[in-house]
Formats: sequence, C-alpha cells, structure tokens
Amino acid sequence: MYRFLLTPRWIALNLLVILLIPVMIKLGFWQYHRYEGKVERNDRLSANRDHAPVPLTDLFAVDRDLPSADQWRQATATGVYDTTHEVLVRQRTNDNVIGFYVVTPLVLPDNTALLVNRGWVRSTDDAAARPDVPPAPSGQVTVVVRARPTETYKRSGIHDRDGLPAGQVMRIESAKLGEQMPGYRVYGGYGQLVDETPKPAKQATLLGTPDPEDIGLNLAYAVQWWLFVVGMLFMWYKIVRREAAELEAELATLDADDAGGAAAAEPKAETAPVAQGS
Repeated sequence: MYRFLLTPRWIALNLLVILLIPVMIKLGFWQYHRYEGKVERNDRLSANRDHAPVPLTDLFAVDRDLPSADQWRQATATGVYDTTHEVLVRQRTNDNVIGFYVVTPLVLPDNTALLVNRGWVRSTDDAAARPDVPPAPSGQVTVVVRARPTETYKRSGIHDRDGLPAGQVMRIESAKLGEQMPGYRVYGGYGQLVDETPKPAKQATLLGTPDPEDIGLNLAYAVQWWLFVVGMLFMWYKIVRREAAELEAELATLDADDAGGAAAAEPKAETAPVAQGS
C-alpha cells in the first residue's frame, strides 16, 4: 500500500522534509541562544549599572580587554586629559541625529591612560569638517566612567574606512588607538563618561545606559520554528494517509469491478426439460 513513497515524486518530497527538519530545529536553537544572550546582558546591565564606583584598576588592565562581567560598572580615576591625541568617532547617533563621539585619553600618574568617551557632538553639513567640540577640562581631572569593552569589528559590525580626515576613526578600538599614542600604555576597553570634576563650562552630550533589550521576540521565534517542524510532520503524515486512502479506494473499486466481471462471464446452468405424461 505504501510503495508509492518510493516513486520519484515522493522521494523528492521525503528528502525535502528530511532536509528541512534539522534546519528548522537549528534555527529554533539559534533564536533561543539569542534569547539567552539577551537575558544575560539584561541581567548584567541591571546588576552593574547601580554599583558604586570602584578604582579604575579594579576593572581595567593594560593589554587586556574589559571582562564581560564588568561591563557598565562604574570606575573612578584621576589624571590629565591628553587633547593632542583626542579622536572623533564617526557615524554615531543620538536621538536619530548623526554625529561623533569625542574620545580623549586620560593620562594617569603612573603613565597609563584610559580612553574616555566624553560624549556626543552633532556633525556639520560637511562630513569632512571638524565639528564644534567642547574642550576637555585642563589640569588634573577626576572622572567617573562606565566600563565599556573595546569596539572590534566582530563585536560592533563597524568596518574600518580608508582616507578618513585626520583625527577621525570608525571604532573605539583601544589597542589600535594605543599604537597612535606613544609615551604611555593604554588600558583595554574604554570609559563612558558619567561625571567629571572640575566640570567644564560646556560639555558634549553625555551618553546614558541603554534600556534592557526586548527578549520576548527571540523566544517566540524559537518556539515558532519548532512548531513548524511539528506542523510539517503532521502535514506530511496527512498527505501520506490521504494518498494511501485514495489508492486503497481505487484498489477496492478495481476488485469490485473484477468480481462483477467474473460473475457476468460465468455460464448459467441449463435446466433439464420436464417429461410430459402420456
């Protein structure tokens, strides 16, 4: 009855089902792992952003990126801004307006430096022109920053570009920027400015902490992919059963026709004449 499954049409359909099942299962787990990652980041954000500031070296180290567990924690440091090596990070938005991040090394007494993102400034109509950047405070400054990891391409998805105007970069990549700042060693990662003392007369727009990410969609997508697997198997089963039922009905009809034909072809027995009395 089920030999039709070995016909070319059904072999192709069966192979398609066999191929799609692991693909859908894998896509479901991919969405589920994204859900788990967002849950972890949200938990870390909620736990770390309310921590009291700690000394810089409790979180940061030279030649080592910031550990994931320390992201968004606050650190404090005292040093002098090196405005000579200040850079502007291109194509950064604030309230959907394109501008620059202002990143200035803060040089500490031990001849190490932390890259400090002092905030956002609006770009000019000419992308190659330097925007109006509020100057960093001169002399000794004490800062409170939020710990952020270095921006690699893999982590940020931001490509490098050639031919940028002097003093402009695409990413806050501490190791790469540190190579351009001779005379001191640069900590891995960077600090997002929260507060500084003394306060400047004019300041770039400070950046806040992000809101927790929406995690419901990824979990829903994971369940959806797995339901597709169940639904596809159910539909495959229904199609197979319908095909088998139709074949069974055809065979039953053929058997009935063969039985009827055989009965019609069978010769009838002759009845002997009844003798008449004389």
